[in-house]
Amino acid sequence: MKEDMLEVLIYLFENYIIDGGSFEPGQEELAKELVSAGFPDAEVNKAFIWLEDLLSACERDLSQVQWQAQSAGSLRFYTEEETERLGFEGQSLLARLVSAGLLDQLSRETVMDRVMALDSADVTVEHIKWVVLMVLSNQPDFAEIAEWAEVIVGEDSVPAIH
Repeated sequence: MKEDMLEVLIYLFENYIIDGGSFEPGQEELAKELVSAGFPDAEVNKAFIWLEDLLSACERDLSQVQWQAQSAGSLRFYTEEETERLGFEGQSLLARLVSAGLLDQLSRETVMDRVMALDSADVTVEHIKWVVLMVLSNQPDFAEIAEWAEVIVGEDSVPAIH
């Protein structure tokens, strides 16, 4: 039996989001499908809540968000909880994605929020890559970077942009 909320999210992403952009079945029908695929009800419900929070974060009115422009030499300091959850590899991944321009300051913070909301005791770099892909898939310009963004999930390192 599949037991992790992240597995539910990955299943949804692979089967509904990456190929079609929007869900065809309703949430109730989708929940039944997930349970019949072997996911526990509790994990399915947690995944739906996680996704709703992601959609809310991605749909917020950017004119209401007050961000200062990030300078090239700026650093993001992580809290103790974030450091523990991300680990060195996760922090390095996010720094490389920001440096490469795949994530901006706001999308990085959305990734951080969603990583911290994962209901998993052990978050790996692979988990963080999936969260990055899920966050990016909710950005208006995702179609332009979709192929490159998908590469980060399958790669051991972030490819260089030339």
